[in-house]
Amino acid sequence: MPEEREDMRAGSVPGEPDPATDRRHQPHAGPAPGDPEPARTDRRHRPQAGSAPGEPEPARSGLRRLPREWARRLRGHRWFLAVLALGTALRVLAMLGYRPALWFPDSYTYIVTVFRPRPDLVRPAGYSIFLKLLEPLHSFLAVAAVQHLLGLATGVLVYRAARRAPRWAATLAAVPVLLDAYQVELEHLLVSDTLFMFLVVAAVALSTTRRPATVVAIGLLLAAATLTRTVGQPLIVVLAAWFVLRRRIRWTGLLVAAALVPIVAYAAWFHATYQRVGLVGANGVFLYARTMSFADCARMDPPPDLRVLCDPRPPDRRPPSQEYIWAEDSPLVLLPGITFSKANDDLAGRFAMLAIRRQPLDYAASVLAELGRTFRWDRPVYPDAEIYGYYQFPAAPPEPPGRYPAQVGAEYAKLYEQGAIGTEIVEPYSGWLRAYQSMVRLPGLALLGVLLVPPVAAALRRRGGPRAAATATPAAAPAWLVPWSTAVVLLITPAAAAEFDYRYVLPAVPLACLAAALSIRPDVRRQSGS
Repeated sequence: MPEEREDMRAGSVPGEPDPATDRRHQPHAGPAPGDPEPARTDRRHRPQAGSAPGEPEPARSGLRRLPREWARRLRGHRWFLAVLALGTALRVLAMLGYRPALWFPDSYTYIVTVFRPRPDLVRPAGYSIFLKLLEPLHSFLAVAAVQHLLGLATGVLVYRAARRAPRWAATLAAVPVLLDAYQVELEHLLVSDTLFMFLVVAAVALSTTRRPATVVAIGLLLAAATLTRTVGQPLIVVLAAWFVLRRRIRWTGLLVAAALVPIVAYAAWFHATYQRVGLVGANGVFLYARTMSFADCARMDPPPDLRVLCDPRPPDRRPPSQEYIWAEDSPLVLLPGITFSKANDDLAGRFAMLAIRRQPLDYAASVLAELGRTFRWDRPVYPDAEIYGYYQFPAAPPEPPGRYPAQVGAEYAKLYEQGAIGTEIVEPYSGWLRAYQSMVRLPGLALLGVLLVPPVAAALRRRGGPRAAATATPAAAPAWLVPWSTAVVLLITPAAAAEFDYRYVLPAVPLACLAAALSIRPDVRRQSGS
């Protein structure tokens, strides 16, 4: 009895083992010395009620979680996806309203090169190669569709490259390239600018890489951009300088080598065709036309062989620069031989360099004047009504080409399409686009504001005191610098070497917007780890 009372006081039931000595009643006790280690059961692999025999539960639960995980991720990008959907709808309207595509005077030249595979004297053959790749489809509608896809892909690249910025900033950065009516119209034109824009934005988006293989891809993208539009040449220097600032000297050499191999190969092809060095044979001609906005032969005092290129009219009474390349009464066009012969191009180049040396301030003022057209709030008719009209969604089909080279290109275009060419305007879709274009665009003054955001944000951080300095990025160069400098080069180069053109501005817009988004807050993790 005393023992039984002791058991009762201990809280045990008579006849049952004592919890103090029975290990079955000790939940977390380990094995006794000498006992074998019990088999461990992982809860993650423990079958639960409702599971099919022989089916591992993790696979089923993973499948159930996958849609929820994707839904959660998509909700985080819902504003960008809404913008992307609207941009897609605009491009579908363009394809429904203007079938199969819109034509530009340059379009016919590109198509000639498709069927006569040789370098062109005025434009590199990159866009013609792009058209050649799509030729088996025999459809300019397919070409327009691919260009619209490139425009959408550019918006995705901008949003993705701005992922370290706030979500709202990354979304806003993609809005102009996705929703600007003139961007959609440019993609529907058979010209090289959409392809060029995509190649450059892709190269810049990859510029934060840590892998040598990606550096090679950047070089190849820049080479392709250069062979699409020669304004891509200085961008190789910009990206190479970026890797130098990031202390990636070996990668700089890798990038330059990857870019130069295709360019040198094309230059060899050009030399074999024309016995001339370069990628095109019109650099001197375009620079001559550029300097005619200010060149004063009385001040230049050119030698007799250059004096034939003088224009006696005062600069303020002269036509736009491009007229000195194409107009029949241009001093250069009146010279013997074709305008872009080596002799004429060399002569024009010598005249242009003399004008720049003798009138450097006038040249600088002229470049600034042309650049200033980029940042106007309104959109004046320039350089003339014909060219300006090509950038508008038309209400009536355009006239057939008038110049002989374009007429030759039109015949080749019929071979490409394997049928008649032209543009069919279909209502109400085309009318909706024209109404949209009259309201939605990025004004030039707004673009200037976007370009000013990164340097202003950087200046404010420097003046923010110790706390701002503590959050500033320790890298040699901020993340916004490469898209910002690329955009600036794309805007200045045409103004300095040719003249302002509305379609030359659009490829710089997504890069300027990307730079602004990246400058919203310091990107410490990306740059310190790169």
